[in-house]
Amino acid sequence: MTALAGRVAAAVRPRRRRSREAAVGAALVVVVLVLVVASLGLGQFRLTPGEVLRALAGDGLGHVVVVQWRLPRALAAVVLGFGLAVSGALFQTVTRNPLASPDVVGLAHGAFTGVLVALVLGAGSWTVLTASAVAGGLAAALAVWLLASGGAVGGLRLVVVGIGVSALLASVNTWLLLQVELDVAMFASAWGAGSLNGVTAVQALPAGVLVAVLVLGALALARSLRQLDLGDDVAAATGVRVARVRAVALVLGVLLVCVATAVVGPVAFVALVSPHVARRLARTPHQPLLLSGAVGSLLLLASDVVAQHLLPVPLPAGVVTVSLGGAYLVHLVAREVRRR
Repeated sequence: MTALAGRVAAAVRPRRRRSREAAVGAALVVVVLVLVVASLGLGQFRLTPGEVLRALAGDGLGHVVVVQWRLPRALAAVVLGFGLAVSGALFQTVTRNPLASPDVVGLAHGAFTGVLVALVLGAGSWTVLTASAVAGGLAAALAVWLLASGGAVGGLRLVVVGIGVSALLASVNTWLLLQVELDVAMFASAWGAGSLNGVTAVQALPAGVLVAVLVLGALALARSLRQLDLGDDVAAATGVRVARVRAVALVLGVLLVCVATAVVGPVAFVALVSPHVARRLARTPHQPLLLSGAVGSLLLLASDVVAQHLLPVPLPAGVVTVSLGGAYLVHLVAREVRRR
């Protein structure tokens, strides 16, 4: 009877966990949709939620303001926040390190370096900037991989190496800003803080397609990533090609953060914080990719609303995410030190 009860409990727990994940995911989607509608009505030309919905349907005087001016910005916050959070979940799962995320280990700064190099050379199209961001992010990832002793991706060593590379790239970025014209430097400096200002449908739509494709690739690895949580030996014994899964997951994570950086600049701490919040909400033993993405969408969109409408002076969204994420990073570091 005891053995039977244990098997029943083991079967019920995953079912309850999936139900809780679904409930939390539905609640997050509702909150994000409400916040999107609210953000579309805020600004000098204020609209009620009803007027926003009518404008989205093509009626009313606010159609141009809502659809052409404000909607691309809101959608970019949702999509790119989703991508950043999934990237963070991939890094934390593969490295089995709660402090590992693309911004902490320098990948966002690397992508920003690639964009600045393109600006110094006179390139300004979104396609060239995106390609430059991807190249810079991949180069930074390769540098961190090699410096962390031949590709070791676990433990605090990766985080420490990444922080060093991030500091070096930040210095390089400052030097590059001094090499361009004043107007370009001012634009790049504001954008480098992580800003959604000026995002248009020309940028938001292609970025959304790229993020969707990359997230689908990450979801295809979800089962293998959960087995990696059990350890490399156990995962290999169950048929997982550990090295290949780890490499593909890291490449997908790098590409996600590069696409986001190319559009809105290096937004800090969304990738770090979102997987932890999603895991606590769902009470899962692994980093849930979709829930992490939903939390990332909510975090970036809410940060942009606060930065633009609730502060005395409008600021880049990255300033708010740094304020929120910095405190959470201190908490994570302290908890990791105590655990070790």
